[in-house]
Amino acid sequence: MKRFHVHVAVDDIDRSIEFYSMLFATTPTVRKPDYAKWMLDDPRVNFAISQRGAAAGVDHLGIQVEDVAELGEVYGRLERAQGPRLKEEATTCCYAKSDKQWIADPQGVAWETFLTHGEATVYGNSDATGLLAEAAVGAVERPACGCGAKA
Repeated sequence: MKRFHVHVAVDDIDRSIEFYSMLFATTPTVRKPDYAKWMLDDPRVNFAISQRGAAAGVDHLGIQVEDVAELGEVYGRLERAQGPRLKEEATTCCYAKSDKQWIADPQGVAWETFLTHGEATVYGNSDATGLLAEAAVGAVERPACGCGAKA
C-alpha cells in the first residue's frame, strides 16, 4: 500500500517538532538534529520536516511505496506523465537508503516516488529538487546526483 509523502522545510526544528507532535498527537518516528519524520497511519502519510537552509515551506510532495512492484508501477505513471524526471538509485537521503525518481508537475512542484531499503546515519547530499527545477526549464543535461544516475 502506498503512502503519501510531504516534506516541509522549517526555520526552527524544535518548535516545528513541538507543533507537529501536537497536531498529529504523537512524537516523531525519526528525530535528528536537523530532521524529523512522522510515519502516520491515520491519515496514511510520511510527513517530514528539515532545517537545512532551504526556504521555509513545502519542499516537495511524494509517494512512498512498499515494494519493487509498486515502485515499477509508479515509475510507469511518471513516464506517462511526460515531465522532466530524475532517477536516483541506491541513494542516501533524509537518513534513509532509497531508490527514487523525481518529476516536476506543470507548476514546477517536485514530486518524489521512492522505496526505502533501510536507515542511514547521515542525511545525504542529493540536490534532486534543485536539479529537477533546472530540468523543468530545460537547463539540465548532466547527472542528477552524486550517485551517477542520469537525468
